[in-house]
Amino acid sequence: MITLKLFGMLKTLAKNQAELRVSLNGGRTVGDLVGLLEKDYPEMAELIHKKKVLVSVNHEIAHPDTVISEGDEVALLPPFAGGASAGPEDLLVRVQREDFSIDAELARVRARSNRIGGIAIFLGTARDRSKGHDVSGIKFEYYEGMAQKKLREIRERALKDFDVIEVLIIHRYGDIQVGENIVLVIAAAEHRAEAFRACKWSIDELKQITPIWKLESTPQGEVWVEEHP
Repeated sequence: MITLKLFGMLKTLAKNQAELRVSLNGGRTVGDLVGLLEKDYPEMAELIHKKKVLVSVNHEIAHPDTVISEGDEVALLPPFAGGASAGPEDLLVRVQREDFSIDAELARVRARSNRIGGIAIFLGTARDRSKGHDVSGIKFEYYEGMAQKKLREIRERALKDFDVIEVLIIHRYGDIQVGENIVLVIAAAEHRAEAFRACKWSIDELKQITPIWKLESTPQGEVWVEEHP
């Protein structure tokens, strides 16, 4: 018996359950698990087959032949929308409910090195229109543990692949009102060109690989956003 964590629209398919208890009935792999879901949750299984939903085992994206062992943390991840310790590395990559101060975070990055000569900032905010309909508010849900891990990977890859000195990434979760801050990326380098490149790559990568999902409140009801530009 394993506990299967659900996020985003998948909770709706499971009658608003956040977790499912599933017996593998002798099966050992992710493929076996999907086969069992086909009986009770065919829509869910179909989304996995079409690769619109990913399976993760212990915070890593799994494949049909990935072995599942007792005690493993297994989750189904729909398309990504996307307590910290006091160490400086942890403060540079955060998922938090409360708003952030752009000035304070910029000062945090600038304090990392006197060699910084160019800083690029991306700030994502909540807007009142999305795909042709009005939006009165949004809510972000995230996969605790895996989201932070993926954001740390993005920062580490940006520091490795670009000629930058520091990268900071913050994403909020929970209820967010129109006009409020959502996500902040700051990339600092000796020169502006690499800062711009690293900042753009980081936010693009965040949208692709970070398990964070967006629920929009509209006049037609609540809508899970499966992709965003």
